[in-house]
This record gives sequence, structure tokens and C-alpha cells, in this order.
Amino acid sequence: MTQPAVTRHIHFLQDYYGVKLFTYEGKRLTLTPEGEQLRWAALAMCHDEEKLKRELQGRRGMDRPIRFGATMSIGEYAMPAHLSGYLSRHPDADIYMAVDNTQHLLDALDRGDLDFAVVEGYFTRSEFDSIPWSSEPFFCVCAANYALPNGTLSIEDLLGENLILRTPGSGSREVLVHALAEQNCYVSDFRHTIQISDLHVIKELVKNGCGITFLYGRAVARELEEGSLRQVPVQGFPIYHEFTFLWRKGSIFESEFRSLFEELCGFPQANA
Repeated sequence: MTQPAVTRHIHFLQDYYGVKLFTYEGKRLTLTPEGEQLRWAALAMCHDEEKLKRELQGRRGMDRPIRFGATMSIGEYAMPAHLSGYLSRHPDADIYMAVDNTQHLLDALDRGDLDFAVVEGYFTRSEFDSIPWSSEPFFCVCAANYALPNGTLSIEDLLGENLILRTPGSGSREVLVHALAEQNCYVSDFRHTIQISDLHVIKELVKNGCGITFLYGRAVARELEEGSLRQVPVQGFPIYHEFTFLWRKGSIFESEFRSLFEELCGFPQANA
């Protein structure tokens, strides 16, 4: 669109709603609070329209199709048992689950590509309605034979180690960054950082003594039980962080999402 066309659209919207939607600071255009409210509503409408189109095009007589996302820790280690339980009760359900980092899932919700998501990272609460699913321990782990001093360590005691962590945009990385900041520490303070997008690769590197990492208890439960990894006692850890079920605020499908939460997240096993 040309600049004059954009200006006409802005004037039209402001006249139509009877409020000022934008402010100018020099050449910079920013949204007013009313403009933000309209943007949130428009995103919810876009989300709902995409979902409605998928349902209208779905197979008659079948369960409604479900498209949702889950962050890696949830999608790989928490969701499978719940999803198998749901499928045992709805064997013909048309399900699509995307496993990705928190930011990518939030972007997909904005576009209407997903109906809802279950995330571990931070999100703008004014833009999403949400239900807490669980509170999960998050702590430091290393290889069983990794050389660290005995006893409870401080974050400063770990700064000489290689820190292996998720790539930017992941929920677990955001949780770690916030936890470190509360102790006046940063990821860059560690001797060296290794950024990996895949949790399995992170765990294999840690098991092979390449460094330490911070993960949710669910993601390392098997390795802790078999003894290939061990929890490192660190001051201020474990911390507890919520896994959250969320959808676009203002969605006309809110009651459906709340029902799906009860059924999908409330029954962990197929025979529940």
C-alpha cells in the first residue's frame, strides 16, 4: 500500500470507532491504548476465523479438529500421556500438535494457525486468556561423574563451567535468564555457552561431560533415575515455574478451549 492509502485507512478507522488509534512522535507511529485494544480484538477475530474455516471444512459427524502447540519440554515429556488418554476416548479425533519454542507458538496463535498452546515460557497476559496446568521444578543437572565441588553451590561457583542451553525464544531459556537475573548474573557470565535447539542433544552433551545445563524435572526424570545425570544443588534452585494452557483473549471459542483443557490436561493416562 502507498503511504497516502495507509493514511486514508488510519483516518477511516479512527472516524469509524470515534477514538484516536495512533500517535505520532516525529515520523514514528505508535498505537494508543485504544489502538492496542483494537489490535488485540482483530488478532482474536483472525484466530477465530481460521479455526471456524477449518471446522466448516472438516469431516461431518467427526470430532472437531484440534490444532495446538506445545513447547519442547511439554510436548516431548508431559503431553504424550495426556494425548493418548484423549485419543482413547476420541479415537477418530483429527489432531495436529506442533512442538516448538514459546515465541513461535505465540506467533502461530496470532496468525490463527493454532487453536491453543501449552507453554512454559513467558507471555503477555493482556493478550491471552490462560489456565495454569502445573507447577514444575527447574534445576541444574550435570553428568553423574562430572567434577564439581561437594555441597550446595552458588551460581558464582558455576561460572567457570560450560553452560549448555536452549536457543533464544525457548521457554526454558527465558526461565533461566530470569532466575539468573534475580541473582545479578547473566548467561554471558559463564565461561562458555553452547546453544542447542534440541533437548535430546543437550542431554547427550551433558551426559558426555561437555558442561552443565538447567532443565525441568520432567525432561530429565529418566536420566536421573538411571543415574546418567545428577541434580546439582545450587542456591536459589530448584525454582518452580508454571506450564500454562492459553489461547487468544476474546475468542468466541473460549468455552470449547476450557472444556478441552479439562479433558486433554485433566486425564494423564489412557485408562483414566
